[in-house]
Amino acid sequence: MENIRVLGIETSCDETAAAVVEDGRIILSSVVASQVDLHAQFGGIYPEVASRQHILNIYPIIETALREAHMDLKDVDAIAVTRGPGLPGSLVVGINAAKGLSLGSGLPLLGINHLEGHLYSAWLHEFSGELPPEPRFPLLALIVSGGHTELALMEDHRIYRRLGGTLDDAAGEAFDKVARLIGLSYPGGPAIQRAAEDGNSKAIKFPRAWLPGTWNFSFSGLKTAVLRTVRELEADADAEELPVADLAASFQDSVVDVLVKKTLEAAKELKAKEILVAGGVSANKALRETMIAESRLPVHIPPLSLCTDNAAMIAGAGCYRFDVGQRDGLDMDALPTWPLSEISS
Repeated sequence: MENIRVLGIETSCDETAAAVVEDGRIILSSVVASQVDLHAQFGGIYPEVASRQHILNIYPIIETALREAHMDLKDVDAIAVTRGPGLPGSLVVGINAAKGLSLGSGLPLLGINHLEGHLYSAWLHEFSGELPPEPRFPLLALIVSGGHTELALMEDHRIYRRLGGTLDDAAGEAFDKVARLIGLSYPGGPAIQRAAEDGNSKAIKFPRAWLPGTWNFSFSGLKTAVLRTVRELEADADAEELPVADLAASFQDSVVDVLVKKTLEAAKELKAKEILVAGGVSANKALRETMIAESRLPVHIPPLSLCTDNAAMIAGAGCYRFDVGQRDGLDMDALPTWPLSEISS
């Protein structure tokens, strides 16, 4: 791959983002408009509000990304846009914007799987000097976010084997719900991490759903255990207030323990050469530090700016798709559910 430049557009949830990436590795620009403050009043994502905000943000964000890359639209080779999975109303805004730009400019259009984008964030760097070595295949990937918790074996570029995933709540979803239960703010991941810093992770013994014989995850039982513990503490006449720090630390320890141990076991059994952790929850400090400390294999975790939703990862994946000839038509539809295993090619 040489001198391929792709404009990426990402609107799968509540971030409106655009970026320009060169050769799947070098970030020339990356702009993200977050809606966190807007949705905090609801305690979670309000889909209709998210899609309306995308409409307001999308073209200014694209223009900013091109300007920061010192480019015009004619200077890129293709337009890559998140096709799914995600919120239907949010996805449609990005896809329609990409279609309009493609139709007006004649540039090829590429629909990108959001989860594949997260994986390719491990290839990205924000400088054009000597790049570090690329991740080596086969690569054991943990994708952990608000909507997804999955283990996949990445056997080569664009070739994935799904091993397992959550049977109920995703890890990020569990963080949000537990944060609300113990009186913390939205988004729950950062709030629980901050509270846990002052807590004892062994203070409360919360359950771990190991689901032996599978690479699946389950966090609904853990969430229920937190709820029961909170109710018991609130009913205790001698308890002055909830031990929020201990609750946060103990909950976080349970989630991280399961994520790390199952990932390392899968990597060992499948003889992976390296491990990749991606998605919004990969920004969690305890997860990052524990995975690196306990793994005997090299571990790739994107910088914090690339853990949460962004368009650089979409543009990066788009470079690899463009390089092998993928081209999508203007009749491309949003795919709110689109498993990673369905795009191997």
